[in-house]
Amino acid sequence: MSKLTIITGGGRGIGAATALCLARAGHDLVLAYRSRPDAAGEVAERARELGVRCQPVRADVGVESDVESLFAAAGELGVVTGLVNNAGLTAHIADLADTPVPAIRTVLEVNLLGTILCCRRAAQVMSTGRGGAGGAIVNISSSGATLGSPHEYVHYAAAKAGVDALTMGLSKELAAEGVRVNAVAPGLVHSDIHAGAGVPDRATTAASRVPFGRAGEPEEIGPAVEWLLSERASYTSGAVLRVAGGL
Repeated sequence: MSKLTIITGGGRGIGAATALCLARAGHDLVLAYRSRPDAAGEVAERARELGVRCQPVRADVGVESDVESLFAAAGELGVVTGLVNNAGLTAHIADLADTPVPAIRTVLEVNLLGTILCCRRAAQVMSTGRGGAGGAIVNISSSGATLGSPHEYVHYAAAKAGVDALTMGLSKELAAEGVRVNAVAPGLVHSDIHAGAGVPDRATTAASRVPFGRAGEPEEIGPAVEWLLSERASYTSGAVLRVAGGL
């Protein structure tokens, strides 16, 4: 069976790099984006040049109807076999006491609720117990889920800790239904997620905290996702694979 994978936040950073990594591995792709059709379109074109089908779809993962539409669009291309929950943002960098409540709500809605909604729909579509063909889910977590990210974004770290709990619990729910559920937890990575929080140079200024002495590149995360989606990881579920330069 051909591989068809949905990637949320697929137009930038880790999502874009993962899309191209999966395209090289032969995955047809659906790239969900919220506000950058130009970026998603560029990634889609590069993926097509690698010989796979790739369709950008606008979707806010925190909105149930958008998630339904995303999976419906993917279903028009074929049977969905993979999901990468990559959409995420930190929105604000500060102590929690100084973080606006709207920013907290947005971070929870995108990073946690959005991941839950997409996992829920993937379970409905993929589960062999519900007539699906099985598949694999990879959630993008963060080293912050265990480090806590004090004085920066504990709200984001809390959301990612929820993603880790979701990964573990759902992996057990779906273990007998042909669906594996894992997570990848990046550390500090060069990405526009930092600019989105108002600190565009954070990956450089915070690099001294990383045992490797540098921030990672998005292209260093994609191969971990690709492995977890592949049959080479056929006995792996409920794992959180840390790709964080020793953090």
